[in-house]
Amino acid sequence: MPRLAPLVGFALALTFSQSAQAMDSSAGRLDVTPIVTGLDTPWAVDTLPNGTILITERRGRLLAVDEGGARDISGVGQVAARGQGGLLDILVPRDFAQSRELLFTYSKPQPGGTGTALARATLSEGLDRLTDWRVLWELTPGSTGGRHFGSRLVEAPDGTIFLTVGDRGDRPSAQDLGRENGSVLRLNRDGTIPADNPFAGQQDVRPEIWSYGHRNPQGAALDPKGQLYTVEHGARGGDEVNRIAKGANYGWPVISYGRHYSGAKIGDGTAKPGMEQPVHYWDPSIAPSGMMFHDGKEIPEWRGNAFVGSLKFNHIARLAGTPLREVERLDSPETLRVRDVIQGPDGAIWFLSEGRGALYRITKP
Repeated sequence: MPRLAPLVGFALALTFSQSAQAMDSSAGRLDVTPIVTGLDTPWAVDTLPNGTILITERRGRLLAVDEGGARDISGVGQVAARGQGGLLDILVPRDFAQSRELLFTYSKPQPGGTGTALARATLSEGLDRLTDWRVLWELTPGSTGGRHFGSRLVEAPDGTIFLTVGDRGDRPSAQDLGRENGSVLRLNRDGTIPADNPFAGQQDVRPEIWSYGHRNPQGAALDPKGQLYTVEHGARGGDEVNRIAKGANYGWPVISYGRHYSGAKIGDGTAKPGMEQPVHYWDPSIAPSGMMFHDGKEIPEWRGNAFVGSLKFNHIARLAGTPLREVERLDSPETLRVRDVIQGPDGAIWFLSEGRGALYRITKP
């Protein structure tokens, strides 16, 4: 079972035991402290207004962690946990205190395979049970491939929901506006389509689509001005940071800075009229997952910087400037396959290490 690091306090003022490990950085020495250990393939983390931590594990388990320890939350819908699929992202909406609703993405069993799905459920007052699990949207038809589900959730300032969807290994589908593969979607909280979506009302176009031409976006976040960014896996080279614009085409698989795993060229090169350029790309690929912008409460000199986890090279990339560029890599033995990065309720940088099966926080000593 997962284990909570010994606490002196909890909720919004977290004080941990002296088990921190040192990390060198441009901001000086930092402490990396475990919050929860013993996790099994964790994928996402978010927190409730009272400071309770919610963690998804890819095999389908949802955990609540507070001063009493870690416990399972029942009521998760049927999850197809194979390949890269399973129980994926979790979002605690801003109105949780009134609605008690949570949002989830996961790989849903379907005729012919699986598809990325978005579900809404209500969390019990005892924090141990979900009720009214309801699928708001799902990618159909199902496909047999176990990769490229995307699945990051972001609540926009107006309360609508952005959802990233991978191409599911079907490259041409990312350029087909009649399918949602390889796109960023925008939905209302009840799963309906906002009337001001860029393709709403058009024939033969999926009205959920906000942007398209993506490969596998596994990180998404709003910058301090409310602008949406995503990070997505390229093939061999060409992982991208994209500034998302309404109705824009980000080029996959027509343009890319990477190559196929065979070494063959992808598409028509790196640029084409009508297709957006990434604000930053990595070559070689870092396998990015998770993204957040820091508000500077814990490390003021990094205010407004973006932080992205690396599954391949076991670090957290710090990006800064206009446009964003990688300026530093934060690494320690704890940053093994960083799957998610958030700002914790204490203002610190929190990250999930899939490789360590643990949730950590980064603070100044």
